[in-house]
Amino acid sequence: MNCSVRVYSIRLALKAKDGMFCGAVLARGRHLLDIYRVAFIGHRHVERFACVEKQLQAVAESLIGSREYVEFYMGRNGEFDIMAASAVRRAQRRLGAHNSCLILVLPYAVADMEDYLKFYREVIIPFGGKVYPKAAISKRNEWPVENCDLLVAYVTRGTGGAAAALKKAVRSGKSFCLLDRGDLPE
Repeated sequence: MNCSVRVYSIRLALKAKDGMFCGAVLARGRHLLDIYRVAFIGHRHVERFACVEKQLQAVAESLIGSREYVEFYMGRNGEFDIMAASAVRRAQRRLGAHNSCLILVLPYAVADMEDYLKFYREVIIPFGGKVYPKAAISKRNEWPVENCDLLVAYVTRGTGGAAAALKKAVRSGKSFCLLDRGDLPE
């Protein structure tokens, strides 16, 4: 079973962005930490579960182990999102959570928000409910892509929200990591 992870770096220099972050410190308006933002996007259903889980774990541990501070952005709409969040939490338990935080990005407010805050350090609703509900998930998928330094994607077909987000990342010159490419053409 081939479980390799390919990282594609389109930009030469990655810089932390100003704006929302959790756990990092500001002094006189300047970041004291180099914040690296990572977004996870993927299809609802995962075909090769064990392979993708292994890759997610490797990516999370590598980032936590090599970066000064990492913000992990993710949704909660399917198997991939849950797998990614779990991989980050396992990596945090193994390596420590002092230099990373897990952030849930939701398209709109939900009834059980307090329960989410038990698992995620922060919940972001980028558009504050100001987007038509049928478009909210697509808009939510765009926000992490626009606000990340690295996109970790599980995209095995050319259609759907995850594929659209990956295409947007490629067009905008984002660095990205494709997990378990499956039948996706080179």
